[in-house]
Amino acid sequence: MNLIRIIGRAGVRLTRNLGSYGLFLMNTLFWTFSSPLKTGRVIEQMSFIGVKSTLIVLLTGAFTGMVLGLQGFYALSKFGGEAMLGPTVALSLIREIGPVISALMVTGRAGSALASEIGIMRITEQIDAYEVMALNPYRYLVVPNLVAAVLCFPLLAALFDVLGIWGGYVVGVKLLGLSPGTYFGEMTVYLSSSDVFHGIYKSLSFGLIVAWICCFKGFFTEYGAKGVSKATTQAVVICSVLILVWDYFITSVSF
Repeated sequence: MNLIRIIGRAGVRLTRNLGSYGLFLMNTLFWTFSSPLKTGRVIEQMSFIGVKSTLIVLLTGAFTGMVLGLQGFYALSKFGGEAMLGPTVALSLIREIGPVISALMVTGRAGSALASEIGIMRITEQIDAYEVMALNPYRYLVVPNLVAAVLCFPLLAALFDVLGIWGGYVVGVKLLGLSPGTYFGEMTVYLSSSDVFHGIYKSLSFGLIVAWICCFKGFFTEYGAKGVSKATTQAVVICSVLILVWDYFITSVSF
């Protein structure tokens, strides 16, 4: 009976938590489409999430492409397929690696900051002050972050892809002696618009996931400095896991 009680409590707790996440997302989407956006706040958050994450995304994309070019050339040379290096790097980056790694990097840099910022506002009762003044905290705090993340994540993934492709070019062409025409020519043959849209859809969904989870964890953080640090850590971990799980789901459905 004790085992049954433990399993039952865990199931009830899991259901309650999932319901809380779902209701939070529904409220956020409702206020996103039912009220005018705080444009200034959205632009401010786009600068924080997007512009200030550009450098780390560019650096990560360049070296990821260089690693792909090096390892891809080594693997393809085993069976004389060096000419396929360009399509291999481009497809890997645009469909999978670009959206995923850029989302993970932004989660670590901006997502953690969002969770801690809103969490500090919660423990210092600033969110309660919004409610006392009859100001909707979802509209002022959560919606701008959600809109900014959805807009910025595809752009950051695109920058990641471009730098990654050029990183593969530097390694494959400049260092390993592959023909530039072969690198880019085969890429245009095997790369299609559906691959690009596939990566864009992933980035849009990742932006939604990161803003949703990080804002939720900050919004319902426990009181005290320990509660904020716990909420920030949980936000980053949950976002990272959900990004990988959702990436697999979208990829399996698209195939």
